[in-house]
Amino acid sequence: MLRPPPLLLLLTRCSAAARRFLSASRQGQGQGRAVGSVLKTPKGTRDHPPAQAALRERLLGTVVACFKRHGAAAIDTPVLELRETLMGKYGDNAKLIYELQDQGGELLALRYDLTVPFARYLAMNKITNIKRYHVAKVYRRDNPATTRGRYREFYQCDFDIAGQFDPMLPDAECLRIVYEILSDLQLGDFLIKVNDRRILDGMFAVCGVPDSKFRTICSSVDKLDKVPWEEVKNEMVGEKGLSPEAADRIGEYVQLHGGLDLIEQLLQDPKLSQNKLAKEGLGDMKLLFEYLTLFGITGKISFDLSLARGLDYYTGVIYEAVLLQQQNDHVEDPVSIGSVAGGGRYDGLVGMFDPKGRKVPCVGVSIGIERIFSILEQRVEASEEKIRTTETQVLVASAQKKLLEERLKLISELWDAGIKAEILYKKNPKLLNQLQYCEETGIPLVAIVGEQELKDGVVKLRDVATREEVNIRRENLIEEIRMRTSQL
Repeated sequence: MLRPPPLLLLLTRCSAAARRFLSASRQGQGQGRAVGSVLKTPKGTRDHPPAQAALRERLLGTVVACFKRHGAAAIDTPVLELRETLMGKYGDNAKLIYELQDQGGELLALRYDLTVPFARYLAMNKITNIKRYHVAKVYRRDNPATTRGRYREFYQCDFDIAGQFDPMLPDAECLRIVYEILSDLQLGDFLIKVNDRRILDGMFAVCGVPDSKFRTICSSVDKLDKVPWEEVKNEMVGEKGLSPEAADRIGEYVQLHGGLDLIEQLLQDPKLSQNKLAKEGLGDMKLLFEYLTLFGITGKISFDLSLARGLDYYTGVIYEAVLLQQQNDHVEDPVSIGSVAGGGRYDGLVGMFDPKGRKVPCVGVSIGIERIFSILEQRVEASEEKIRTTETQVLVASAQKKLLEERLKLISELWDAGIKAEILYKKNPKLLNQLQYCEETGIPLVAIVGEQELKDGVVKLRDVATREEVNIRRENLIEEIRMRTSQL
């Protein structure tokens, strides 16, 4: 018996060892991973199966339709920004920014919101006038509360108006957009709170808050929608070193809310009326309410002095929309979800990026799409509504065997005409199985080809809901499908 040469024998043994190693590796991959590991998405993120993705697409469609109705153009920016672009723009929330470093040592970060990248975009391209919308994912290194729609990766839907315009006209339109979207989505009763950072800063000044503590005290006030005044006061005094007297004076103001009457009252306030910033802010707030009255939406607007919005870049009007209570017959407890939209004026942000410090006044709003989606998702589950996951208009089916070629010819004609159509991927599917597929997936029409239909030059068109069937001339089929689906 001939022995293989020593080198060939060595290679053969090496190949066998390599095959055993690869086989073991594949088995390890298939079995899960390291002992004790669990296959899951990272904390604060999630997959969206087809039904959820379809519901989300419907929701985003409503929002984007409103943005387009108001004349906005779409833009897109990178998910990555230079770290220095984002730092110093979010106050206490800067700790929530995801920081990264690439192989070349460049310091990067995942975008925290869509506003700062928009301001960078304006400065970089020397744009001084634009009305835009942007729908994209943002990232926050936060403690997620998924039951309340709070994630680490989530969508934002932003609408912004940049440019030099007469006071409060763009601001009023942004509030009108929030009103339209929340009304269109039929989420139940809601309230849009408005305030002005100039009123807040003026209030802090007359209450005796040192300039250096304005922003940190502002962050404390911003918590009043979640915790009672006494806790906020304790934080101001105990953690941030504010005097109890100054905190008490702030408390007298931040618990006020109302409409035009409150604005008039504060314009007569002996302290606030003497502060230049507060007086400017109150004057603009009065003008804003006059425009909102003309828009017919003041019934959903509240001037609320506790509203602070903790982001550093706001310079004027700020607003936040909250759902008051979820009416749901299927669930005993109302859904607690918090604010579902927010925004304001940020006239100084673009100038922070411009080499010459040129300012571009901006105002915008961000829709909290994840929180709204959580509400809609819960409602769909409670009502057991079936969400269609495709837009297929017609299934091309066959009544007998050996008609695959005819099905392929017909579906090709439909695709060429722009009809959304499907077939089952079997040569000889049973007609009952094809009809059941339509009922399960919500396909409204079935185009059935059979031996007799082919001889007669017709296609049998079946309405899945009514089970009514009619013969349609082959040359008239596309027009008939279009007519029927336009009515759905």
